[in-house]
Amino acid sequence: MELSDIDLVNPDNWVPGVPHEAFKVLRQKAPVFWQEMPAPDSGFWAVTKYDDVVMVSKDPLTFSSFKGGTILRDLSGEDLANTQTIMLNMDPPQHSKYRKLVSQGFTPRMTAALEPRIRAATVEILDQIAARGECDFVRAIAAELPLIVIAELVGVPLEDRHKVFEWSNRLIGFDDPEFEGGAEKGKMAAMEMWLYAHDLAERRKDAPREDFVSLLLNSAVDGEKLTQMEFDSFFLLLAVAGNETTRNLISGGMLALIEHPAERRKLLADPSLLNSAVEEMLRWVSPVSQFRRTATRDTEIRGQKIKEGDKVVVYYQSANRDEEVFPDPYTFDVTRSPNNHIAFGIGEHFCLGANLARLEIRVMFDEILRRFPDIELAGPVRRLRSNFINGIKEMPVKFTPPRVG
Repeated sequence: MELSDIDLVNPDNWVPGVPHEAFKVLRQKAPVFWQEMPAPDSGFWAVTKYDDVVMVSKDPLTFSSFKGGTILRDLSGEDLANTQTIMLNMDPPQHSKYRKLVSQGFTPRMTAALEPRIRAATVEILDQIAARGECDFVRAIAAELPLIVIAELVGVPLEDRHKVFEWSNRLIGFDDPEFEGGAEKGKMAAMEMWLYAHDLAERRKDAPREDFVSLLLNSAVDGEKLTQMEFDSFFLLLAVAGNETTRNLISGGMLALIEHPAERRKLLADPSLLNSAVEEMLRWVSPVSQFRRTATRDTEIRGQKIKEGDKVVVYYQSANRDEEVFPDPYTFDVTRSPNNHIAFGIGEHFCLGANLARLEIRVMFDEILRRFPDIELAGPVRRLRSNFINGIKEMPVKFTPPRVG
């Protein structure tokens, strides 16, 4: 593959899977690569080496999340202003203040206290499909646990959790025709979610509970309550980020174990390897492909001149296959140590729910491997058409139903 063949923008190039061959060429030949985009969007600098991704992520003064937002497309006017109310698209010190609001709900202690409920939910999910011996792994297993957990945390009634699932698919999958693709459809999903958040807030004002909705309604930044738009944006971020990425990691992690039977046998023989296996799944899958930053001044990366206003896009999947950091990066190894992957990002925007995601993933695979040790594919895997999320839409599986009694 030549540099002239590389196109990281066209979502069709991601349907077969992450374009790791292209990333390998970029790391070797052009680690800071100018990628054109179809008009009216401007091109960007693709950053593919681990050390450079870390450097950009840890320098928000030079590489801003706020200035142009964090998605590849160029936004302006009201679209950009709305995007900038989401914590993901803020810079310090504003980002730090808003992050502090919700961080108390994601401490290791708070997360650990959720394990009994997460395990009970996992058992219930698997109980529902155990006797069938087959299912769509994505909808029946991978999607359910994150939805249940985030619904309870945020304060969404359990019966409404599949609304969050559908909204998330349309927001994240705007490049996939199956999810009513297109930027306008994504905006409509956001509007529906904001309206739902507004209604939920009204109900909580009359009947507060111990959930994030009540927490946010009673919080203040610099002595001022959150505006309705700020509250709605918080709700959207927590609800979508809290289910989409974990769902895709569980699906992708299961596929990795199915495709690497020797590694699965290691894990079945020695369950103490589960923690390191989870970290390897995170490195291997890297559910979020990239985030954009915007240069606030003229600068350089590896000698490549970056102009003020240029888009700079960091690729986590490429960083997590960097040969200079990970020995045998294309080998899936459940015993890999050390494993300093950056699947959760790094720096100011390190994933707030990383501890919770790790817990959900660990509990889910602990139960799956114990109950369905022979789980295997029962049909073709269908991937999301997206250059942003490494997602699986459908993954038929079959397994031997556990004996009863």
